[in-house]
Amino acid sequence: MTELTNLRFAKYEGLGNDFLVVDATSETLVDTSQVIRLCDRHFGVGADGVLLVTPPKSLGARATMVVLNADGSRPEMCGNGLRCVALHLALQDRAQGVSFIVDTDAGPRLVAVERSESGASVSVGMGRGQPEGELGYELGGASLKFVLVSMGNPHAIRFDAELDERRLDEFAPALSAQFPAGTNVELVHQRVERELEVLVWERGVGRTLACGTGACAVAVAAARQGRTLIHRVIVTNFEAALRVVRAGLAVSLVPREVAEIYAGTYGLKIIPLVEPWAQRRFIICFRDARSLSPSAQLLVDHLAAQHHS
Repeated sequence: MTELTNLRFAKYEGLGNDFLVVDATSETLVDTSQVIRLCDRHFGVGADGVLLVTPPKSLGARATMVVLNADGSRPEMCGNGLRCVALHLALQDRAQGVSFIVDTDAGPRLVAVERSESGASVSVGMGRGQPEGELGYELGGASLKFVLVSMGNPHAIRFDAELDERRLDEFAPALSAQFPAGTNVELVHQRVERELEVLVWERGVGRTLACGTGACAVAVAAARQGRTLIHRVIVTNFEAALRVVRAGLAVSLVPREVAEIYAGTYGLKIIPLVEPWAQRRFIICFRDARSLSPSAQLLVDHLAAQHHS
């Protein structure tokens, strides 16, 4: 194994979901053991995953994002990771407001970056959420029902759940093992009519502070169950704009902000830029979409155009 003494990276976070973004010419730049070492929060740099930014695969795309979880596994998609990559590319291009396509293992995704001196926000067109049925799971003598949704990656969602972090840490790995490629797990508590609180466990990482695809999957499942009364909503914290499209829901992820935390070279001095923001849970709050930001409207219009094409 080659030592990563000269690996240049930039660390980003989106609502506490943190990643090491690495510009690479090849998807094989780092191996599993190196990813694990980099993501170790005691003996490495520390992160939920490594995001390789490689040349584009499709015509017109700006770049490709390859996601590597903290355990070295490769998931299909990462919503917050894509937001971080989008900001990284916009900073490279010195663009204040820009939209472009990024290729992922779940397909090409449209992103829109709005940047100013005070910060940056990134919108992502997440595509359709695909309902995949339900799963019954026995836990402590009780039968629990999970709603299954794919956002390009799998999610098992439990509504009306107690948000018990210790319990989630205990059963989520076993539940994930019920699936050949594993699954992400979300526990959801409906605070008021149009507000959801979510606790998330991600395969290959464990419990994380936020999950972009998880927020969208929860919103898709909630809409299909009639928990939201309108077809297009905004999910704050992530501001995911939803639109009903035939069998599934087309989803846009429009977060509040993304930040670069620091940049450095592995094994050398790391220069802090900002303090990371952290919380244990994230809130999904539904409200009327008439106040969509320009980025959100751009993505909703893009998804609608995809549906009608």
